[in-house]
Amino acid sequence: MSAIITLDNVYRAYRMGNERIMAVNGISMEIYEGEICCLQGPSGSGKSTLLHLMAGLEKPSKGSITIGKTRIDLLNENQLALFRQKHVGFIFQNYYLIPTLTALENVAMPLTFCGVPRKKRMKKAKELLEGVGLKDRMKHKPSEMSGGQQQRVSIARAFANNPKVVFADEPTGNLDTATTFEMMNLMTEMAKTWNQTMVIVTHDTEISGYASRIIKIRDGKIEKIENGRDFNDEKINAQKNLV
Repeated sequence: MSAIITLDNVYRAYRMGNERIMAVNGISMEIYEGEICCLQGPSGSGKSTLLHLMAGLEKPSKGSITIGKTRIDLLNENQLALFRQKHVGFIFQNYYLIPTLTALENVAMPLTFCGVPRKKRMKKAKELLEGVGLKDRMKHKPSEMSGGQQQRVSIARAFANNPKVVFADEPTGNLDTATTFEMMNLMTEMAKTWNQTMVIVTHDTEISGYASRIIKIRDGKIEKIENGRDFNDEKINAQKNLV
């Protein structure tokens, strides 16, 4: 199992007035191909900032971040946008679906950006929506769907372009308990079926149980790495010795 994401001595600092906040403080770590990894920590721990850095939504103040063979910290904004379109999937707490588009059109959108012909992208979007149980909701717009259904669309969209990594930032934060477990089962099963790497940010210990590894973040640093219920790789376990 090889690394798909590598962080080397990564820092991210912000200015709040005269105060300098170190949101990510010298983190080095690897995420491996095909694993489901959870970044867990309290509010303000730096876990979401860390995910944003990995996904190329923010740039580090110092250090290097590599996805596959690409040093994303060296890319300019246009190059980063293109890289995200082609290689990264996102699942957010607030769904971020385009309200004027149908479920089918929302799922097909990443493929549109990648230049996939209409017939091919619509076929892929249809297959994904069927896979998340929305065969009868393809022509519905977000306002015509429940929160759980909108998140299913968001999940399907995240896998549309066969990304190197799917990033999920508090993906069940707006859902009730029953729907939360439905969505987590769906996301993790899709990741396993498509052999996709997934990085999930959460403060919920129940959610983190779906991961192969749980990386606990506090004060911008890795506090501890624990094995999740699907842990099965000795190579990943060796990384504990680096913390």
